[in-house]
Amino acid sequence: MRLLVVEDEKYLNKTISERLTRQGYTVDSCFDGEDALYYIENTQYDGIILDVMMPKINGFEVLRTIREKKILTPVLMLTAKDADEDVITGLDTGANDYLTKPFSFEILCARIRAMLRVKENITGSVLEIADLSVDTVARIVMRKGTKIELSSKEYSILEYLMRNKGIIVSKEKIEENIWNYDYEGTSDVIKVYIHHLRKKIDDGYETKLLHTVKNVGYVIKED
Repeated sequence: MRLLVVEDEKYLNKTISERLTRQGYTVDSCFDGEDALYYIENTQYDGIILDVMMPKINGFEVLRTIREKKILTPVLMLTAKDADEDVITGLDTGANDYLTKPFSFEILCARIRAMLRVKENITGSVLEIADLSVDTVARIVMRKGTKIELSSKEYSILEYLMRNKGIIVSKEKIEENIWNYDYEGTSDVIKVYIHHLRKKIDDGYETKLLHTVKNVGYVIKED
């Protein structure tokens, strides 16, 4: 899942971004509304954490602009203000949720998870296909009752494929959703991760779930 953190307090931005990365998210970050619009208009995000008081363009104007352009990415707004009118302005402009500073990181993560579940119309935290399950909160992968240990990137790729099960996903889409804006790797890296992931979730099982579609991409589905 790919997130954008827009916060002009550099220490807070760095802290949020690093901790979300450790939670398994792919994170881009910027410090003002002008850069935020550039990132949002040129990159596909699953969610945006958007501060209200920022240089150049404030968070309300960023939100208003992207909603006018029909960009429907879920937005969680951060603000030092808790006045009712600010909350109302944010929600009426198109924010999905609102969090007042200071806040605990655990609450921020819970709000992000809830926001992303609503976006994808997911009512629970476990994704399943056949005898494979992925608990997106605990980040536990199981097949036939056996826990499978994955690296952070392997897990992120699997979760992305599971959220799109039955849909062929190109290498480019995986790059966009799993690596951040500064990534300059090649599709060969994706092949390596897919190879390792397939060995872990499919080897030794009669039903193969991770499939390569030649010259197109990859898909999670039952044979």
